[in-house]
Amino acid sequence: MRTIAVLAVAGTATLAEPRPDAIATPGPEVSRFVLANGLEVVVIPDRRAPVVTHMIWYRVGSADEEPGKSGLAHFLEHLMFKGTAKNPAGRFSQVVAMIGGQENAFTGPDYTAYYQRVAREHLGTLMEFEADRMIGLVLTDANVLPEREVVLEERRTRTDNDPGAQLSEAAQAALFVNHPYGRPVIGWEHEIRALNRVDAIAFYRRHYAPNNAVLVISGDVNVEDVRALAEKTYGKLARQPEMKLRVRPVEPEPRAHRRVVFADARVAQPTISRSYLVPSYRTATRGEAEALEVLSQIIGGGSTSRLYRALVVDKGVAANAGAWYQGTAMDTSRLAVWASPRPGVTLEDLERAIDAVVAEVATNGVTDDELARVKTRLVADAIYAQDNQATLARMYGAALAVGLPVEHVKTWPDRIRAVSADDVRAVANRFLDLKRAVTGHLIKAPAAPEKRS
Repeated sequence: MRTIAVLAVAGTATLAEPRPDAIATPGPEVSRFVLANGLEVVVIPDRRAPVVTHMIWYRVGSADEEPGKSGLAHFLEHLMFKGTAKNPAGRFSQVVAMIGGQENAFTGPDYTAYYQRVAREHLGTLMEFEADRMIGLVLTDANVLPEREVVLEERRTRTDNDPGAQLSEAAQAALFVNHPYGRPVIGWEHEIRALNRVDAIAFYRRHYAPNNAVLVISGDVNVEDVRALAEKTYGKLARQPEMKLRVRPVEPEPRAHRRVVFADARVAQPTISRSYLVPSYRTATRGEAEALEVLSQIIGGGSTSRLYRALVVDKGVAANAGAWYQGTAMDTSRLAVWASPRPGVTLEDLERAIDAVVAEVATNGVTDDELARVKTRLVADAIYAQDNQATLARMYGAALAVGLPVEHVKTWPDRIRAVSADDVRAVANRFLDLKRAVTGHLIKAPAAPEKRS
């Protein structure tokens, strides 16, 4: 199974992956070094079990595709399992299974990653396989064209047959009018159909190289052993001499509130979702992203949040409600709120109730109690995340893949603790503006009348 990294929208969790911006100190002694060919290596010791997680992150995702070739990054993720001259198709996966390991891969707007989890004595074997397919992938029409059909079926299953996913896709395209974040990671169907072996090989040769990758090793290891294995395997690979900077179109300042309505007879539960254009950790000014993180939790982080208490508990107009913030991105990102109405409540009435909650926070700010509660929970969640070495690897890998340093991850709890009520009110005032938003309504359409024979 190959997965796509996407976000939770309109209250439906769709393969949401761990945030790399949530970890607490004190934590593991994280080490970082760079090989002569430019491969960045991060080592996260965790000796509680004799296992290791191996992840290789490429600094390329769907937002790096050429116009007209959407879905190419994800398509190549699938094709990376087709084998090399040294290791024919299926051998890598067979070996991982034989030694009792797990493997998978995922694609996002800003990165593509491949990972395995095995007993520690097999780490060198994983490095040999991944180093081999970093430069030795062999593609033919015989293995490319059938895999394209697999991707098309994946799109039909996950998007075309899911009204909520279709609304999410349309709303994202409406929010990012100039930036490539507006196109779906899996790609538009008509453009997927046109992808071919030449496209895949060109993309592979342009982006897959040691100096465009981050290797993250988490588990029962020490830095010296990892360095020796990395030099022995990845260190033999030549760097890509013509690696270009990741330059993308800049999203203009939005000027108008946009609406997207998706009606489908299959909709069982109407929903309302709203995404605001906001800075990411990489693009925000000092403290803004942390304040947005806290703001999203105060507004919609669980049963004690403003939205849940106001809409579900007090007014009884919603069955559920929440919010999320996607802070780990190379460029401008999103903060979203969503809710599902109770029977008899219109989406228009529910939207007015959401507006009232957002306006209250932006105008009057937040209380000291809820600020302290949210900050405590965020830091505690980060501490609990350290119990999973694979989660640790994903946190650090995703951060480095979008251009954030190791220190960003390690110092995140201290920066969260420093967020004040004034900081939260300031970002709410600045960014929770309808001009910066796309509101989506998912509604049930009447069934088509039956045709008479």
